[in-house]
Amino acid sequence: MNFASRRGIRKLGRTLLAATLIAGSFLLPAGDSHAESSRTIRVALYADIGSKYKSTVPFVTLQSNAVFNLESVAGTALLPIPASNKIRVSLDGYRVKVMETPSWQTAADAAKKLQATSDKPQLFVTTRGGASVYQLYTGPYVSEAAAKEGLTRVGKAGLTIPAGQTIAVKGNKYLLAGEFATSQEAETVLNSIADAGLDAWKVLVSGADGSAKYQVWAGEAVNDSELAALQAGAAAALPQLAWTTVAAGATGLIIRTDAGMDWISEGQAFHYVVSGTGAKFIAAGNEAGIQIVERSKRTYRGDLELSGLAGSLAVINEVPLEQYLYAVVGGEVSSGWPAEALKAQAVAARSYALAQGNRFDVANVVDTTLSQVYNGIGAEAPVITKAVDATAGEVLMSGGKLVEAVFSSSSGGVTADPSEVWNNGGNVFVSVLSAEDAAAVASSKKWYYVLLPNGVSGYAREDNIKLTGDKTAAGLSIATATTKDVNIRPLPVIESSSSPVGKLNPGDNAVVLDQVYESGSYSWIKGPYTSAELLKSLSGKTSNALPSSIGSLQVTQRGPSGRATQVKANGEILQVKYPDLFRSAFNGLPSTLFDIVPSGSYTVLGADGSTATIGGSQTAGVLSATGKVSAQSSGTVVMGADASARVVTGTSGFYFIGWGNGHGLGMSQWGVKGMADNGYDYRQILQHYFNNVTIVKE
Repeated sequence: MNFASRRGIRKLGRTLLAATLIAGSFLLPAGDSHAESSRTIRVALYADIGSKYKSTVPFVTLQSNAVFNLESVAGTALLPIPASNKIRVSLDGYRVKVMETPSWQTAADAAKKLQATSDKPQLFVTTRGGASVYQLYTGPYVSEAAAKEGLTRVGKAGLTIPAGQTIAVKGNKYLLAGEFATSQEAETVLNSIADAGLDAWKVLVSGADGSAKYQVWAGEAVNDSELAALQAGAAAALPQLAWTTVAAGATGLIIRTDAGMDWISEGQAFHYVVSGTGAKFIAAGNEAGIQIVERSKRTYRGDLELSGLAGSLAVINEVPLEQYLYAVVGGEVSSGWPAEALKAQAVAARSYALAQGNRFDVANVVDTTLSQVYNGIGAEAPVITKAVDATAGEVLMSGGKLVEAVFSSSSGGVTADPSEVWNNGGNVFVSVLSAEDAAAVASSKKWYYVLLPNGVSGYAREDNIKLTGDKTAAGLSIATATTKDVNIRPLPVIESSSSPVGKLNPGDNAVVLDQVYESGSYSWIKGPYTSAELLKSLSGKTSNALPSSIGSLQVTQRGPSGRATQVKANGEILQVKYPDLFRSAFNGLPSTLFDIVPSGSYTVLGADGSTATIGGSQTAGVLSATGKVSAQSSGTVVMGADASARVVTGTSGFYFIGWGNGHGLGMSQWGVKGMADNGYDYRQILQHYFNNVTIVKE
């Protein structure tokens, strides 16, 4: 694992507590084989790491409530950024130069047309002869070919290009007009070049003596022949300057002025373009943290490494591990949870992070649930900081190795066995009961599943209806509304994207078929999904061919916890790489602890053990919406031997009724909360969810 400090210059703001032996064998000091506790962790915020992780952005906008510095990776302080000042940073590469205009509004109107496309606009302003010139670009692009494709698209965007101008691809080959000790010296040369009609920029570089220097670059050539032509023209226009070409791969921060902070009114900020092969620069952190506007305006402790990867801007947050955990614990669970629950989460999160090594090549972890939720300083709270500090350095170990202490939101009452998730996990992970997951619904309203007189079925929240005391001939309760126009929802949850299926008013009766928890972390109902919807979701996720239509869908094999490990469609196994893939295969289900219920048919079990499926177009003696036994019609109810009831709609499709949220392996976060509520301490909680582990304090 490579968790060493970037330069060995910055130290943690605090020292981890000394190793302590707690009574019992569960908390032990670390051996010499473990790394020092004053470590940092690298978190990828933006990066293109291929199939491992991809989150990219054309630029980032940075600001802080305190001064921060732009530095070279070697530690040379290049430029202080004043408090509250915004700057932008992007990666040099291929761009499409769309137009130049003296009118900001003209450029902004064109940018608005491009904003919704894949060719993201960037607007810069420069000065020629004392007048402002606005330069609109799109990009950057990862290659010249990609830029040419972008040029074609921009050409079809319906823009009005100023007379005499042509949309063109620009590159990252430059002429060098000299190196200077001060910004003013460079500015003088820059102005002379601009007045000659050439594009040029000041560039921050780390000098040979380790100090900050300024160079002046001109050009934006795509290839060497274009660069040679530029050099000949520059030498003719300004023979007093010693024009050379910028060495291939030379690194620097090109200083431009951004005029596209928004497209409503002109606002300007310095824009620094990371240029050069392997170029890396650092936005060196401070106590206030640095905000990234594009990352939901989150503010991060530590440093931000700014570089290029696979042709895109990479932003890596290097932060002290314990400070990283302040935000992770706050992002994963509520600060209102008991202290012992927060401590358990801190130890699990620390163990998980350290077990990743260099999983993401340039970073140890990413800031999403692909690793752990990491939302920066805004997720922190004093009680969380206290919980992290109280467990500082503590990790889970088993057999002398760090435990990759995975966790999920809720296991739905029982955690998963490795065979039900990714087919691996060793003896640390076993299926255990997690009854305390019910803490997730402790304060939630329940919902009644009701059948309206018109045959429509749906859900009404318990505080909107009441039981009348009457019952149907089959013994089902009758309910009515307690207020006017009670919405009957298609599922037991309020979703703005789903319209009510009906209304219930006082005096109108409905048959109560069931009472369920509100769909959430503990239990849920999804669907009904049609055959077409399921086939679309399954596409590319099975190794065998899919049927043209799904008529039947059944869980035919379950693991130790009851999670689905095999599902058949039309009697044929849906072959997935690993069982947890069923979550994404079936339209993003919360977990694999589910039952499948067809909405338009039901199965009858005969006395001889044979089964028969009754569909929506067939007739059978069932309980109708009136509470009487009749031939099947729209809105008929099927009652089971256990007195359960459900509606057969006559429309083909499948409901998924399930429990839990997440893969279910390891620690259940809501279960942790429930156990802490019941008086368990964090050591007991971790021992319950992880098998054969000890806590080691480094």
